Amino acid sequence: MSEFVLQRRLGALPVIAEFCRRLDIAGVVDRACPVRSDAYLTHGQVIEALVANRLTSPAPLWKVEDWARDWAVEEVFGVDPGALNDDRIARALDAIAPELEQITGSIGAQAISAFGLSVAQMHWDMTSISLFGAFEQAEPEYPAPKYGHPKDRRTDLKQVQAGIAVTRDEGIPLFHRAYDGGAGEVSQVVQAMHGLQQIAGRREMLLIGDSKLISYGNVSAMREAGVTFIAPLAAAKVPAALFAGLDPAGGRLVEFVAARDAGKPAERRAAYHVIEDVMVLTAPKKTNKTCGAPITVRRILVHSTAHAQGQAAARALKLAKARDELDRLVRTAGSRYHPAAADVSRRAEEIARKRRVTGYLTTTVTTCPATGKPVFTWAFDQRTIDTDASADGWYALLTTLPPEQADAAEVLIRYKGQPVVERRYGDIKGPLAIAPMFLKHNRRITALISVICLALLVFCLIERQVRNALLPGTRLLFHPGNSPDRPTARLIFTALERIRLIPATATSPPQILIPDLLQHRLLALLDVDPTRPRWLTL
Repeated sequence: MSEFVLQRRLGALPVIAEFCRRLDIAGVVDRACPVRSDAYLTHGQVIEALVANRLTSPAPLWKVEDWARDWAVEEVFGVDPGALNDDRIARALDAIAPELEQITGSIGAQAISAFGLSVAQMHWDMTSISLFGAFEQAEPEYPAPKYGHPKDRRTDLKQVQAGIAVTRDEGIPLFHRAYDGGAGEVSQVVQAMHGLQQIAGRREMLLIGDSKLISYGNVSAMREAGVTFIAPLAAAKVPAALFAGLDPAGGRLVEFVAARDAGKPAERRAAYHVIEDVMVLTAPKKTNKTCGAPITVRRILVHSTAHAQGQAAARALKLAKARDELDRLVRTAGSRYHPAAADVSRRAEEIARKRRVTGYLTTTVTTCPATGKPVFTWAFDQRTIDTDASADGWYALLTTLPPEQADAAEVLIRYKGQPVVERRYGDIKGPLAIAPMFLKHNRRITALISVICLALLVFCLIERQVRNALLPGTRLLFHPGNSPDRPTARLIFTALERIRLIPATATSPPQILIPDLLQHRLLALLDVDPTRPRWLTL
C-alpha cells in the first residue's frame, strides 16, 4: 500500500511574501496599529495574509481560514490557519480603518523608494463597488453606502466608490481612497491630488484623468499646488459648432500608434491630427461671494479617424433602427395598436427618445377625412445630420502643461496612457474579485477596499518586475500558442499556482514541487528563492 503524502498549495505565496516584505506592509500596519506584546498575531500579519488571499484565491472573509489550511500559509507567513477566523479578521479591519491614510501613504512611499517608481505623471480615475445589505446606520467617519450610478448597473444595490491613481510606468497603483456612494467625482480631485503629493514627496506632478477632473475649482487648486493636468473636455461643455468646419488635414499629424493597431498595416491604422487654441475657464457665479479670476488653459482639438468611423457607424445604426420603427408606426397608425392621434404622437416620441434621434426627426400626425383615423408621416433633417457628421472624430483636451514641456502632439500621447488606470480597475473586479461585497459595517468596507488595493499594488509590482527583467526579444511559453513578450500578472499567477509543498515531517524536511521550467524562470525573474522561505528559519 502506497503511503499517503500530504501536499499543500504553495503557488505564488513565497513571491507575495517577499513583495510584502519589500513594501514593509506588516511593519507599516503594526507601527500604526500596535497590539499587546503577548498577542498571538499582529494586525500586520493578518493584513498580509488577507493580501495573499486576494491574490491567490479570493474568498469571503469567513472562508479565509479554510483557504489558509489548503495553502501553505502557516509555512510562508508563520500564521496558524485557525487564527484567521472571521472575528480576528474583523478586528484587524476595525483597527486599520482609522489609520488608512497613514498606512496607504507609508506603503506608497515605500513602493516608490524600493522599486524606483516615477511619480512625475499619474493617472487618476474612480469606480463604484456594489454592496449587499441595508447599511441604514453607517458610521459618519467613513464613506457612506448610497445609491448612485454604479458601473455594473446594479441600481438595486447601494454602493461606495473608490479612486486610484497609478503611475505612467506599468500602471502601479500608489494611491487609493474610498468615497461615499453618492459622492461627485469632480469634488474628490483636490483631496486626491494632495494625497498624491504627500506620498510622492514632491510638489510638481502631471495628473491625467477623465472629464470629471475639470472644474474651475479643481483647476484653480491644481494651479496653486503646482500640479499640471490633462483631461478631456466633457461633450456637454464643448461650445456649439466648435468642430464644425474644421479640416483634420489642417492640423498636425501625430506620430502615434494605438496598441490595437500595432499589428495592422499603416493604411489601416487610426490617424490622429491636433490643432491647438486656448479656452478660458470662468468661476461659477455665487451669491455674495467674489468670483475668482478667469483661468486660461491650452485646448488641444484632436481628430481621430477611428473615432470618426465609430461615430459614423453608430449614427447609421441608430438611424436605421429608428427608420424601421417609424415606418412601422406609419403602417400601424389608426390600428388597434395606435388608434388615436395622441397614441401615435406618444409612440413617435418614444422612438425618438429611445433611438436618440430627437434632433433629426420631424413628424406630422393628421386625420384622414374619409376614415377619421390618424395618419403619420415623418422625415429626417439631413442638414442637421450632416452638421453632426462634420464633427465626427473630434474631441478636446484641456491642459496646463507649458508648451515647452509638451507640444500639442505630446499632450495627446501622454493622455493616451489613461487606459492603464481603467485596466487596473478591471484587475480589481476580475482576479481580485472586489465586487459585489457584503460586510456588516462601512468601517470594515473601507478597510477591506484598502486591503484589496494593497493586493493590487503587489499584483502590479510582480507584473512589472517580470516584464522589466525579461531580456528584449525573450518570451515565456505559458502554454502552446501563448508566449507574450509582456506577460500579464494574471498569467504569472496562474503559472505559479501549480507549485506545491510537501510539509516537513519528523523524518524528512519540507519539499517544494516545481512542475516545469516556466516556474523556475518566473521565480528567477522575480528574484525569489522558494527554498529559503520563512519555514526553514523558524
